[in-house]
Amino acid sequence: MNTRLIISLLIAGALAFACGPRSHSRAPAALATALPIHEATPAAPAPAVHVRRHRDDGPKAEVKLASKLDVAVAQHEVKFALLVTNIGNKHAELDFPSGKSYDFAVVDSTGREVWRWAQGRMFTQSVRNQQLGVRDTMRVSETWTPSKVSAKAGRYTAIATLNSSNYPVEERVEFVLP
Repeated sequence: MNTRLIISLLIAGALAFACGPRSHSRAPAALATALPIHEATPAAPAPAVHVRRHRDDGPKAEVKLASKLDVAVAQHEVKFALLVTNIGNKHAELDFPSGKSYDFAVVDSTGREVWRWAQGRMFTQSVRNQQLGVRDTMRVSETWTPSKVSAKAGRYTAIATLNSSNYPVEERVEFVLP
């Protein structure tokens, strides 16, 4: 048989083996050391998804978010601040489907929208995420300068939204423009 063909096939096989998919199990480590894997008593099959918990997480680690909207009315402007705090005992990974991670809106007493922060803005279309550790607070704030045309004295409602796909938040607060 042709030795060039055999050598080519051996090299192709070695490359396929070296570049092939890797398993995330403990088997490769045991194969590398030539030691058998000893499992604890195999009473039940292992679950398909393994959840890793830290020692201080307790028996039920979970994400809990608390949110608060602060509204400060001044002479010629209204300041909004949305605070989102992770009060759970596990870190939270907030997933955002675009660059628009939050928004603020103001509606009048009839429910008509008079202002929206994101109106006329452009945002990236890339998916992104943000980590929020245990007891960490995320704060976003914006300022609205009401004009005499868009807003008259009266009652309004501020609406703040966190546009997270896995932990969406919406807060509403009523306020009065003098």
